[in-house]
Amino acid sequence: MREKAHFDYFSNTILPFLVKNKKDKVLSVWSAGCSTGQEPYTLSILMKEFLGKDASLWDTRVLATDISQKVLVQAQKGVYPKESLKDMPSEWVHKYFNRVANTDEYEVTPQLKANVIFKPFNLMDPIKFKIPFDVIFCRNVMIYFNQQTKDDLVNRFYDTTNHGGYLIIGLSETVNKSNTKYKYIMPAIYRKM
Repeated sequence: MREKAHFDYFSNTILPFLVKNKKDKVLSVWSAGCSTGQEPYTLSILMKEFLGKDASLWDTRVLATDISQKVLVQAQKGVYPKESLKDMPSEWVHKYFNRVANTDEYEVTPQLKANVIFKPFNLMDPIKFKIPFDVIFCRNVMIYFNQQTKDDLVNRFYDTTNHGGYLIIGLSETVNKSNTKYKYIMPAIYRKM
């Protein structure tokens, strides 16, 4: 739940808009630079919670990518220390995690694991996924890139974002507003209009 304002905006603004307007019942979300998986699992939980009993009628699988095979292996295991779940509502912990026997660790349920697709991907490569995205989360990744690399990546994100879709970056990051077609919505949140 790091940078909780992003998750609140996703739940309270983005999801209501998408659910109202998506006739195909597909919510295409990409967690780019997913690291050890906390972000894509959280996004999956938020979608399931928002949709409630209608969740089974929607395709809510999250694409989660990272360049590091090591973190992807850890993310696919979906095992986290109890301390890392402290900001999550207790009912979500009971619903979406199983305690690992004789440890202080919790494992993501098989149903939640099945809702996240982990793939290796280098953000410097051309983006050629099968469908465009409604929401791209790329938080705290671009802080490592120079300005030209950031501009190029943001433009590639734009090209793979559905009309009306969103790009969400880290609060410590910025997008060069004069070099992107995304519309600034609020700090770290941009939209393709």
